[in-house]
Amino acid sequence: MNRTEPQPVLGTRALSRATLARQLLLSRAPMTALAAVEHLVGLQAQEVKPPYYALAARLEGFAPEELSRLLGERAVVRMVTLRSTIHLHSAEDGLSLRPLVQPAREREITHFRKGLVGVDLDRLADLARALVEAGPRTMRQLREALGAEWPDADPQSLAVAARCRLPLVQVTPRGQWGLSGQVALTTVEHWLDRPENPGTPADDVVLRYLAAFGPASVKDLQTWAGLTRMRPVFERLRPRLLTFRDEKGVELFDLPDAPRPDPDTPAPPRLLPEFDNLLLSHADRSRVVPPARHGRTWQVNTFYCPLLVDGFLAGVWRVVDDALVVEPFTELTRARRAEVAEEAERVMGVLHPDGSRGVRFGTLLPG
Repeated sequence: MNRTEPQPVLGTRALSRATLARQLLLSRAPMTALAAVEHLVGLQAQEVKPPYYALAARLEGFAPEELSRLLGERAVVRMVTLRSTIHLHSAEDGLSLRPLVQPAREREITHFRKGLVGVDLDRLADLARALVEAGPRTMRQLREALGAEWPDADPQSLAVAARCRLPLVQVTPRGQWGLSGQVALTTVEHWLDRPENPGTPADDVVLRYLAAFGPASVKDLQTWAGLTRMRPVFERLRPRLLTFRDEKGVELFDLPDAPRPDPDTPAPPRLLPEFDNLLLSHADRSRVVPPARHGRTWQVNTFYCPLLVDGFLAGVWRVVDDALVVEPFTELTRARRAEVAEEAERVMGVLHPDGSRGVRFGTLLPG
């Protein structure tokens, strides 16, 4: 595109449909769980169940045992990467993405500097590596071992510094479907028995982000990755990209061959997990979350699973002892309600195929 020409404007619904298509949420994709995890550049995995819910919403024929098996085979790993939060990545991404986001982990250490006075962080990293590679350690065990070495330091700060300095993965059975296990850590190199890659080039990460989350601005990508100063990368890639503006005038970048469906393309209801990256990976979330509903998926320390209707946040849902309960923000039409119920029943069929839990609508949540 000639940079002297006016940039086309993409409205909110156009951005909604483009992003939903790339997130495999306009229609479920006939791809493997591993291929989906790689396409989406990882799944939020702060808790055990969200990655399974995320793929149940996106994939045709998905069964939780497929992802659980990948964890057991070490084809996917759970580790701290994007935004300094726990993600589930393919083994290849686990080895290569962590070096790229390491600057954010170094910034995190500065928040604990008062508890690290007199601590040699390089020595701490070496000691922590030896500990976790001798056998997976819990954070409590790390606190105790490192605290014995630096008794005047804050034990929690020591453990956090180790987690920030080292590429630690949560070992199985933690994260596997139907299994239980406390969080125990070792290095990704030790777990996968191969060295960490030097790091994915920033250009490649930008292109993968646009393929999964675009069209997007520089700030959008920085929000997703927890990185800063990414403008030069976009400028370097500009000749290979298309550019647009949103309705606020913000410049958006995109891949020339990426899907940008008609804004009126139907978007079926979808039930997503708490912390789904769809809702967390843009500086401006209005393509999914109407401004009036910002913050409606959490309350104090409680986080709710979002319900999408017509491509936008329209309620929340939760699984209780006997049912999946849907709580919309506004009254749904009879047709919409039937569509939501059908999707909820499908999700329950994937996650609880024994039919032990049904679907019901709960209290209407004003908003």
